[in-house]
Amino acid sequence: MLTNHRALALAVSPDVSVAPRFLNIRTSPTCFVPPSAELVQSLGEKWTGEKAAAMAHRRTLRGDYDKTSSVVCVVGSELNINLDRSAPPGSKFFSVKCTANVKYSISPPPGETSHMSPVPLSGNSVLLISMSHASQEEAEEKLSVHYYGKKKDVLGKAVLHLTAVEISLDVDADRDGIVEKNNPNKESWKWGPNGHGAILLVNCDSEKTHDKTPDSEEVRISRVSDLKDMSLMVLRTKGPARLPKGYKLTMHICQGDAESVRVFRAGSPELVKNSLKKLFSAFVKDYPLVLSSEVLSQEVPYLGGSAEINFYVEGLRFPDKDFDGLISINLSLLEPISEGIPETPIFTDKVVFRVSPWIMTPNTLQPLEVFVCSTSDNYQFLKGMKNLVTKNGYKLKVCHEYMNRGDRWMQDELEFGYIDSPHHNFPVVLDSPRDGALDDFPYDVLLGPDFGYVTRVARRRDVSSLDSFGNLEVSPPVTVNGKSYPLGRILIGVAFPTATKGRNMTKVVQDFLWAQKVQEPVALFSDWLHVGHIDEFMTFVPAPDRKGFRLLLASPDAGYKIFRGLHNDGHGQAKMFDGVKNEDPVTVDEILGDENLRAENNYVQSCIDWNRDVLKRELGLDDDDIIDLPILFKLLDEEDEYRAVAYYPDMVNMIVLGKNLGIPKPFGPKVNGRCALEAEMCSLMEGLGLNCTFIDDFASYHKLLGEVHCGSNVRRKPFDFKWWNIEL
Repeated sequence: MLTNHRALALAVSPDVSVAPRFLNIRTSPTCFVPPSAELVQSLGEKWTGEKAAAMAHRRTLRGDYDKTSSVVCVVGSELNINLDRSAPPGSKFFSVKCTANVKYSISPPPGETSHMSPVPLSGNSVLLISMSHASQEEAEEKLSVHYYGKKKDVLGKAVLHLTAVEISLDVDADRDGIVEKNNPNKESWKWGPNGHGAILLVNCDSEKTHDKTPDSEEVRISRVSDLKDMSLMVLRTKGPARLPKGYKLTMHICQGDAESVRVFRAGSPELVKNSLKKLFSAFVKDYPLVLSSEVLSQEVPYLGGSAEINFYVEGLRFPDKDFDGLISINLSLLEPISEGIPETPIFTDKVVFRVSPWIMTPNTLQPLEVFVCSTSDNYQFLKGMKNLVTKNGYKLKVCHEYMNRGDRWMQDELEFGYIDSPHHNFPVVLDSPRDGALDDFPYDVLLGPDFGYVTRVARRRDVSSLDSFGNLEVSPPVTVNGKSYPLGRILIGVAFPTATKGRNMTKVVQDFLWAQKVQEPVALFSDWLHVGHIDEFMTFVPAPDRKGFRLLLASPDAGYKIFRGLHNDGHGQAKMFDGVKNEDPVTVDEILGDENLRAENNYVQSCIDWNRDVLKRELGLDDDDIIDLPILFKLLDEEDEYRAVAYYPDMVNMIVLGKNLGIPKPFGPKVNGRCALEAEMCSLMEGLGLNCTFIDDFASYHKLLGEVHCGSNVRRKPFDFKWWNIEL
């Protein structure tokens, strides 16, 4: 029941009213107004955090009698005084009076009393106090409680001198690139298009181009351009010129988050304004470190009046097995008790960030740059790649031999991805644990301004060929049984579950990939291959219909179908590898007559069929979404273990540049002067509007058990879809 006991309240101000305990609906950033009982009832369960302010911070306060206490009240918070606990012995009644900016209510609400009568005191009488706006001076507001005995005689009086301040630690909780004031959802994180919560980037690029290290390993901010890699956090305060003596603001993080985040502060508002004008060139030292693994708590300035201080939050590590990506930062107002005794927190504001995951890009996204190696023997390959890339308008970047030191396997050394937030994004290269001669390239060449670097270090004995990133791919976006994967799904190759001596991708890399969450991995069986990479039997190409892509799978059955057709058409003597240097030609009939080769390919086909079923199930594919490419394999005996390699250049191991495909030249049997395998490939791809360019990689890659895709890498445009809009 809402009553108006002005008489019993003995209020000094005619504006003071008494009401039952209530939640406050925010009508402006600085003022809380009590709703009517009818409004509260009408809102009911529809009153959510998105439509109303969060429940006020509640703080228990002592109101000792015969004592004047100086109290700081944060606007939007509520002070609760248990009157019976604070009253003098023998107290039976009480009354309250206050100045205009002080709002109070009594719980439970008192019954009807006569005009000007004190209120009966019960064991659970609680005085609820709030302030409607910030004070201009210290202790400018007053509230007093008089206590009365059984005969209404005065037994004591408690007096509060109140200072109201506004305090809000703010972030971009609605993900629009702007730090809004006191968003009610800033203390939590929710996925989806209707979600909320701030986003943090791992500061894994390097503003320096010489003697560089990732910025997250630098002890200070050396360039203002580094600020755009961090998330802005704003401390907004309003109140008197200074806090009452002994009060202070402290920012703090927990020990569990300390290894994952750092917080820097802008030295002054003037510095912030000036530095934004010189964002890409200035060297600034005046960004003191506030929080880190060594400093979990630090006092921050209270500037007085209406003020803002900018803080810059820096992510230090990606989500992983031991880190879910969520980080909390807290701001507390501390109250002094007595000299030599620790202060106590009386108000805490909290914000939550989620660190951006590392995101892979599938073949269906637009290419930006193509990377290849130059070696002493790959001139033909390099010539074909240059023609393909430049004629289609993309950038070709060549890693020369002084850097690659003879290691030509660009795909195996690294994987391109990116990180994203509402205010900034940049590419990030994942360096594989294979650590071949190309090992320095990702760090020494790629790492730089707005180009990040991350790696996972495995124990050497755990690293196998399956840790090369020809064994790491990602599908285009798919929907599986109603569940959407708008960024696709990561694909990795592992050993068959029953294998006793199988090779697997090392655990630290798998843990990292799983922890990113937004591209839930799928494990395929690739240990049957000698090299062991999934790019030896599968890839994706864009398509104008159905799901927007096709899965291409190597298929010995499709290969034998081509060769049987050639035999039936009288081309049994047509030769594979005709004219290839240092390679003996083999006729179609010789291939068809080799029973051992046929048995080996039956085994390979069964391995690919296993993966076909996994891909159909995990990516929601139908047979019409899959195209079988005519490719034969052969088995190599290595320490009494048989594993497969491509019999001729493996056409599925291609580079995809929009509608243009760079395919290993198979050197198949010719009919009327045209390679039958190339003709089949063109027929299959041109139906999708794709153009085929065949690149000679026979001597420089195929003979070394790799192909075009193994020897190249493509950095692609990020998804338009924002990862935080995924429904998880």
